Amino acid sequence: MSAAEAVSRSTHLVLVPGLTCTAELFSPQIAALHTHVGVSVADHSKNDSVAAIAAATLAAAPRRFALCGLSMGGYIAFEMLRQAPERIERVALLDTAAGPDSAAQRARRLRLIAMARGGKYKEVSIALWPLYIHPDRHEDTALKAVVLRMIAETGAETFIRQQSAIMSRADSRPSLARIKCPALVLVGAQDALTPPAEAEAIAAGIDGARLVSVPDCGHLSTLERPAAVNRALADWLDW
Repeated sequence: MSAAEAVSRSTHLVLVPGLTCTAELFSPQIAALHTHVGVSVADHSKNDSVAAIAAATLAAAPRRFALCGLSMGGYIAFEMLRQAPERIERVALLDTAAGPDSAAQRARRLRLIAMARGGKYKEVSIALWPLYIHPDRHEDTALKAVVLRMIAETGAETFIRQQSAIMSRADSRPSLARIKCPALVLVGAQDALTPPAEAEAIAAGIDGARLVSVPDCGHLSTLERPAAVNRALADWLDW
């Protein structure tokens, strides 16, 4: 076993899903990585603030670990880095943003919350699906089944809590320069929710960060282009 293999096998990886997503978001990564690193998936369904979710995730995590978050998971990762930077060996920030919502983003979240509260959660899933995925894959029935299943399993009450947490999150841009661990910043090249410019800003703010753009890919990169994401994560984990 090489030195890199010894290091990777001793690493524990905490995965933090995005809005309306379950552990299934990372199923291709878990399958590829679990023989190299310990893996666990954070539960962000029970709290309505990013700070509380981050604290609960830290409480459940090992003393030292690698951290990977997608979208909302990235917001939580930024907060975990603020709360306990000494515990995080390295961080991967996938399809996420460091800054707060724009007025248009906030208005869309409030509309979706109103729909969920009004008993129209199924319509919420219909509205989210095309935003999550590259336009060329909107007719991908297998992928659509996975995404809609995650949204249904999340449920309206958790969805409302998640949206509330996202809207009240801290602005992470001022703390980017304080991130000193090895950082991967990855984005789908056609991500409609957190476009490549957001990833570029994050990578520019973290000294030594590696920026990866995945071609022909929307917001849910881990499911859309798992091979490319897995390669980037393997490089980041150094095995």
